[in-house]
Amino acid sequence: MEAELIIKSIIGLIVILAVLMFFLFLEPSKESAKKKNPSIEKYDSDTSATPDFKSLVYVIKNKKSNAAELLEAVQLITKYYGVINKKLGMRPHPDFDIYADLLFTICRHKHTNKDIIIYFDRELRRLNSEYKKEINEVLTKGLNSRGA
Repeated sequence: MEAELIIKSIIGLIVILAVLMFFLFLEPSKESAKKKNPSIEKYDSDTSATPDFKSLVYVIKNKKSNAAELLEAVQLITKYYGVINKKLGMRPHPDFDIYADLLFTICRHKHTNKDIIIYFDRELRRLNSEYKKEINEVLTKGLNSRGA
C-alpha cells in the first residue's frame, strides 16, 4: 500500500514538473515577440546601418555636443540598445552600470534640457521595468548633483 502511494506521488510530481517546464519555455517566446514589435519611435533613421554604441556614448560624454545631438544619440540608444540584460537575482546586471553612467552624464551635461532627461528616463523605464528602482536612484543622484 505504501509503495503504491509513493509511486503515484512520484508520477504526479513528474507530471507537474513537465507542465511547469512547458510554461517555462513558453514564456520567453512571448517576451521575444513583444520585443520584436517595438513601439513607434520619435527618431526616423535614414541610414540602414545600426549606429555603433560606443560612438553614441561618445556623443553623450562629449561636452561640446549640443542639445540636438544629445537627443539624437539618446533616441538611437533607446531604439537599438535600450534593453538591459535581466537582473542577476537581486543585483543589477553589470551592463546596467553603463546605462546608469549615461543617465547620470545626461543629467550633468551643460547642453541638456528637461525633455532629453525625461525622454531617456521614460524609455529606459518602459524597456526595463525590473530596473525602475535603480533608474530612479540614478536619476535622483544625477539631478541632485547639478547644483543650483
